[in-house]
Amino acid sequence: MSKRSSSENKRTRSSVKTLEEINTILKEHKEELKKRYRIKEIGVFGSYVRGEQKKRGSDIDILVEFEEGEIPDLFKFIEMERYLSRLLRKKVDLVRKKVIRPELKDIVLKEVVYI
Repeated sequence: MSKRSSSENKRTRSSVKTLEEINTILKEHKEELKKRYRIKEIGVFGSYVRGEQKKRGSDIDILVEFEEGEIPDLFKFIEMERYLSRLLRKKVDLVRKKVIRPELKDIVLKEVVYI
């Protein structure tokens, strides 16, 4: 069994607080996410990108797109959203890039930070 550093243990016990922490965790798990859920792109948008997140109550908005022909069914999509929520220890709002509401699309695509 490998021992984790105190910073790793601390991060895995508490919810993420910054965009940098989110990026670090998602980068560490990106290959697993690609393999497990067939994602092509993943990024963060919303309050964490703008630095407007609240200590409590702010969810993490994640934009995702899947490999061509690999769009998951509803159950797999919800499974991925829950997996990301457990990973980040914070509620995740998962949004597919292709189904962003038209009135929000430009805003989201301008602020998204891809991993």
